[in-house]
Amino acid sequence: MVFEICLGVALLLSVWSAATCAGIPDGVIHMECHDRHFMAAVDLSFTGEEPRFEAVGGTGVHAITEQYAAQCGYTVSVLPLAGHVELRASYFSCHTDNTNDEEFTFNFNLIATHEGKEVTYSMRKTCSPSLPWFPKEVTCETNYMEVSVRSELTCPSGTKKDDWNALKPAHSSTTSDWQVMFQRNEEQLPPVNISDARKQGYAFDLTDGRLVFRAPYGQPDSFSTEVNGVPVEVVHATLFSRQSWIVLMVDLEAACSMHEGSYDHSGYMMWETPDVPSVTPDATQLNLGLNGELVGQPVAEERGYIVEKHNATVQISIPYNTDGGYRKSLVSGDLYEFYIYHLDLEQISVDKDQVETRLRFHRMLATPLLPRPVFTENRTVLEEHTFVVYLGDVPEDVELASVNLNGQEFTVPLTNTSSHTITKVVHPNSTHGYTLRVPFDDPVVEEKFSKEDAVLQYKLDINYTLTVLPDNESYYHPASIVALFTNISPPAFDAVCSESGISFRLDHRPFDYLWVISIDSDPLTKELAAQHGYIMSNNSQSLLLDVPLFTHGYEYKDMSLKGFSGTFEIFMRDHETSEVQGSTVKTCLFSNNEFIMCSTDGRMTVAADLSLAIPSGGVPARTNLRDKYCGPKETDGTRALFSFPLNGCGSIVMLDKENVTYHNEIVYSRKSLNMNKGASDNATERVIIQCTYPLAGLHRLFSVYRFESDTDGVGSIIHTTKPTAGLLIPAIRPSAPLKTTPSTTSRPARLPAVHPPARYIKVSRFRNLFSSMKKGAKGSSQTKVNPSQI
Repeated sequence: MVFEICLGVALLLSVWSAATCAGIPDGVIHMECHDRHFMAAVDLSFTGEEPRFEAVGGTGVHAITEQYAAQCGYTVSVLPLAGHVELRASYFSCHTDNTNDEEFTFNFNLIATHEGKEVTYSMRKTCSPSLPWFPKEVTCETNYMEVSVRSELTCPSGTKKDDWNALKPAHSSTTSDWQVMFQRNEEQLPPVNISDARKQGYAFDLTDGRLVFRAPYGQPDSFSTEVNGVPVEVVHATLFSRQSWIVLMVDLEAACSMHEGSYDHSGYMMWETPDVPSVTPDATQLNLGLNGELVGQPVAEERGYIVEKHNATVQISIPYNTDGGYRKSLVSGDLYEFYIYHLDLEQISVDKDQVETRLRFHRMLATPLLPRPVFTENRTVLEEHTFVVYLGDVPEDVELASVNLNGQEFTVPLTNTSSHTITKVVHPNSTHGYTLRVPFDDPVVEEKFSKEDAVLQYKLDINYTLTVLPDNESYYHPASIVALFTNISPPAFDAVCSESGISFRLDHRPFDYLWVISIDSDPLTKELAAQHGYIMSNNSQSLLLDVPLFTHGYEYKDMSLKGFSGTFEIFMRDHETSEVQGSTVKTCLFSNNEFIMCSTDGRMTVAADLSLAIPSGGVPARTNLRDKYCGPKETDGTRALFSFPLNGCGSIVMLDKENVTYHNEIVYSRKSLNMNKGASDNATERVIIQCTYPLAGLHRLFSVYRFESDTDGVGSIIHTTKPTAGLLIPAIRPSAPLKTTPSTTSRPARLPAVHPPARYIKVSRFRNLFSSMKKGAKGSSQTKVNPSQI
């Protein structure tokens, strides 16, 4: 009897179950019963690099080699991306215990290698198909084709003439044994008996209800062809036996698509197979999925699959990132990736006699190497003064091993003491990234300042070392990040006037360290501020500097009884050359009742309150210094303003080891008092004025042409009670610098108004003179020098 063979698709419904195998740890092996095959997956970390399987049956133990597997219905695949080795066995495979085609028991040995020694583990599983068997089922595995038909069928209608022609060689056969005859294209080969066919690698089996034929791919009796441009391998065997005058003939044919798949660079892996012609319209059913999990065509399309028919060809497009696929990164100069899919497809068709045929495919498809670039994104905010660089789109099987910053290598994770940090960022699309933070002032950062262009540049050359797991292949991704500050200018203070001085404030900028803040030529430090009496506070945000009036650094102008202007300047110097690049100058008007100023060019300017130093009815305009010809430049009702050279107007010079003091006094003219007969000399106070300079800072002394000092002198206005007549006043030194308030210290005696001519004396000679004076002073700490003695 001849059966007209039609290609079809089978529906595979997976039944998952767990199995425990003696001696194998939990979680190492998974055994599953699918609708038409058994599958066992074993973790590669347990088996070693070269695991092997053996089939155990009634005839003994048989090693499952590549050839034996294709002949007996086994498929062994090592899947490093999934991390396991997989064994698939047909329900009609060799050495499987079959009970009425309803219960199938599998016995295998797993041979693993542990520390160089082979260890054998037994595996056993019983499966039952969840769907009934179709009259004809064809399986296209990755290494073999298998056909099974029901052993009892009624003859189909419409027997063709060609079918009867196939009976002739069988009828002329002199044996009643089963024989097989192969047809290759239009060529009909001589028949051979079953035992010889088995020796050629074919398998025949007769179960309780089905006849099974299996052929590895590439057999001499099979042939390759193209159907609508799709490569197909076909094996066509006719099995027959003559019993007396009756000839029993079974036509077995399998045709499997050998399409390897293609990638269309739009994100889909495509695979093609010829459509199965069906007599009944819409009688063909498609089910597809990955890893044996089949769903109907509508559900698959909802998941992103595309199923189309073109010229009697079924084209299936699989989204590259669909669930169930396996992805792997690879380094080949650049970073690449590829995807592997274990596609399962069923085609179910019904012929004109309403006979159903199921055709099943299991194919492993792989994309070509696809570029998988990672990227860097500069997220630096200049105001934060920190490089922030994001390395993104890193695949899940790639990890950051180290990072090279301007030639210095740092292993990930970084130490807690490092000023730069790397943070891993995980994304839901199976990728991750890394955020690198490096402060601009970190020693690894390159800094370049162009004075001509007023541009400050920070540069960070990065080389990421990425490792592809589990092979630890290294991939290097470079990046160069530059941060620019343009229109760079020296820092400028905000300044505010007050009654007691000037307050300066500077808000810090990241690049202010390019300049040195100085007072005159001295850098502004906490020590300098304390030395000069400034009040300074400095933190990460701002610098505050309060400069009290009459402290070092002021310049005074426009001095009158109404007040004077005080100017203080803060310089910005280049930190390399010390050249002045900018400054902040603040001038304020001050109104002090009394003040004294000792300038660097040897001049004393004094505004003094004389209300108690002149008699009743007297006026400050009648006052003068020790030299009666040195009168005030300006007066009002109670005050007088004097401005005169230090070594003039009768000043007395007093010396000690470290300082020189110029001493004078404001007196009321007695001649003026005698002219006013109604006035009485009832003054109760003397006003003594003096300026003190450190000897170390003086360049000339007693010069009538020029006075020069490194610093302003320290002035004092001393209000003291009037002394007893006839007593000489001792040398007086100020008790504190910048004394501008009256003192109640009583110092009797009077000061002679002497202003003899002076001549030029160098400091070195003056010190020698002072040394000789000291010997004659007999322990006195001060020496009064009259210029006429020099």
